[in-house]
Amino acid sequence: MQQGLTDEAYNSVQHYHDHPDFSERERLAAEYAERFAIDHTSVDDELWKRLQSVFSDTELLELTVSIGFFVGMGRAFQVLDVARDFDILWSREPVISPEPTKE
Repeated sequence: MQQGLTDEAYNSVQHYHDHPDFSERERLAAEYAERFAIDHTSVDDELWKRLQSVFSDTELLELTVSIGFFVGMGRAFQVLDVARDFDILWSREPVISPEPTKE
């Protein structure tokens, strides 16, 4: 049994909503994670009902705790200036360009 994502699917996560490699459950989990990370107040009753239609209460608890952990770790890494392999903006705040260095 293969687990995880193929390289092609991994590189297409930002297109989860219409990429053919993602199941309906994966799309819904990605939407939940995206809303949780970017605007947690947008996790409304409509989304929650859709989540409950495909995930058990135990799965929703595990998904919520996992998302919370990874969002928290991402923010901690940002605060600690831990290097990343890719650039992604996790908030709706504008990107602040570093000041040019003076030589």
